[in-house]
Amino acid sequence: MSRIAERDRPGGMTKFLLIQYQAAMGTWAPADVRRHLAYQRGLDAELAAAGELVETQGLGGRAHRVAGADRAGTDGLPTLAGYRIVDVESEQRALQIAARASAAPGPDGVPLGQRIDVRPLLTP
Repeated sequence: MSRIAERDRPGGMTKFLLIQYQAAMGTWAPADVRRHLAYQRGLDAELAAAGELVETQGLGGRAHRVAGADRAGTDGLPTLAGYRIVDVESEQRALQIAARASAAPGPDGVPLGQRIDVRPLLTP
């Protein structure tokens, strides 16, 4: 985190972006999809009640890479499922939240171990 952002944050709170990658749910049983989404909504509700959730969004549709007029495309883009912005006291807490999100249930309730990137935001 930048020194400016760190200085301006009340009580040492820091915002982190948690980027969640998509699981291949197209082959899942409907009950497994419902269980997964309920887990994610429950985690969001818990974080909101604790005052740690700033924003959460699921992402849909195809991603497009724009790298100049001659180089637009979709090749090689990771499939992102969504993101959370959390406002927490430490990087360790952000990692704990990411670990919980990563453990969301997949088929037959087995924890997925989804990839989640955790990045500090530079501005408060």
